[in-house]
Amino acid sequence: MNPDDPRARRTRERLRAAALELAGERELSAITMSLIARRAAINRATVYAHYPDLDALVADAMDDAIGRLARAAALCPLQAPRDAPPPPLLDLFTEVEAGAVLYRRMLAEGGSARFARRMQHRLAAGLAERFAQGRRPPGAADVPLDLHAGYLAGALCGVITTWISADPPVPAADAALATWRLLRV
Repeated sequence: MNPDDPRARRTRERLRAAALELAGERELSAITMSLIARRAAINRATVYAHYPDLDALVADAMDDAIGRLARAAALCPLQAPRDAPPPPLLDLFTEVEAGAVLYRRMLAEGGSARFARRMQHRLAAGLAERFAQGRRPPGAADVPLDLHAGYLAGALCGVITTWISADPPVPAADAALATWRLLRV
């Protein structure tokens, strides 16, 4: 199968849409590849021709969202007042809040390990690229770029996972402000 074939792209898009719809309705542990195939009106064998398992499918389905988070994290300024989170950080939390059900399910203990790893990796890669361009917080010059980026990405992922799992989660603006204060320490 050629992944660039328009039919393959359309099939993958239908599968991603079906996976996201179902993840919005139920826990990931209650979703099967057969259920996704029925929702996407695609043969179950075709699902497996595109994705080896549910984890790979849901991680791929959330890839655009991960990209938006990574861009927002990489755009945060080096300096901002302690009591005003930078707009890109607020955008990041607003994005997660808008998709709270999906993020909660993806990041839960029984969620998608691939999604969580991909999110952390993409956040770290975006931050490392920014740091390599010389846009790095002051006082970190003696820390290797990749370790610094990984540290911040891990912190963001941990905060997002804890925040989105709270019942009910605090508003995005409050979470962004608390996170900014932590990152400035």
